[in-house]
Amino acid sequence: MKKQIVLFISLLLLLSQAQGQSLKKSDFKVVGYYSLKAAMTADLKTVPFDKLTHINLSFLNPDTLGNFNQDLSALEPFIKAAHKHGVKVLPSIAGGGRHEYYHKLLRDENRARFINDLLLVSLKYNFDGIDVDIEGSDIDENYENFVVGLASVLRPHKKLITSAIAIFYKDQLSDRALAQYDFMTLMSYDHTGPWRPSKPGPHSTYEHAMADLDYFRSQRNIPKEKIVLGVGFYGYGFGPELTSKAASMNYGQIVKTFPGAEKTDQITMPDGMIMYYNGEETIRKKTLLAKENASGIMIWQILGDAAGDRSLLGLINRVAYSK
Repeated sequence: MKKQIVLFISLLLLLSQAQGQSLKKSDFKVVGYYSLKAAMTADLKTVPFDKLTHINLSFLNPDTLGNFNQDLSALEPFIKAAHKHGVKVLPSIAGGGRHEYYHKLLRDENRARFINDLLLVSLKYNFDGIDVDIEGSDIDENYENFVVGLASVLRPHKKLITSAIAIFYKDQLSDRALAQYDFMTLMSYDHTGPWRPSKPGPHSTYEHAMADLDYFRSQRNIPKEKIVLGVGFYGYGFGPELTSKAASMNYGQIVKTFPGAEKTDQITMPDGMIMYYNGEETIRKKTLLAKENASGIMIWQILGDAAGDRSLLGLINRVAYSK
């Protein structure tokens, strides 16, 4: 009888610990952007589903007339594998850069059809919602009505609506539009880059992350539960002269090419160029910042990570889910 009681108590403790871990993972999001094209042919054993809560597939866009002609059936194994691990999958629309045809699609006369087509895509391929990554000059006077309309058709089907936002176009994002999202991923990177060779330096510092979070939390009153801090798994290189062409490398390439690079945030390359990125310590600090002031970490993008012990995604998980 005593053995049975001991076994019963042990079982209860194990269940309690498992529930605690599950609750912690559901409370802290780890959102990873992953190439839609790569997902169609991915070796599923190499995708870190166990370290993610959400995957945003970049990017799903219609043609200039608004038609979604892509056959996405090849995504079925990827989506099934993600769901098996409890990971939600959302296609992300638009993306960085200009998509002039979005101005036409979001107008009154075209908006309802475009929204309905997004809903149909979500239902047909068993996506968990839509991620809206309309940025910069693509945001116009019709953006708010588009977001309100999209939220109204997704929610009855228990689908998420999320968005990637940035401080660079903060004045274009209305409070009403932001209120529609289940959560927003804050792109706290690209504060400089190859498009700005006259401003060399780090593009994604810890201080940038603090300032970006402070604006959206304090001045736009976005609650902690609805904002996720974005980090970049890549770097930008400048120099040695202001006239030198800038370059970019993903984090995995950086640490593979330059042993020990994971221990710092910048390296000087053989030609004198300085590559700026986020190493382990900065990612650790940003994850702790997100635990305190946000509800998760977003990564642009998962395929830029390093393997093994130098994986930043692995580090994020260890920091996020530790006591």
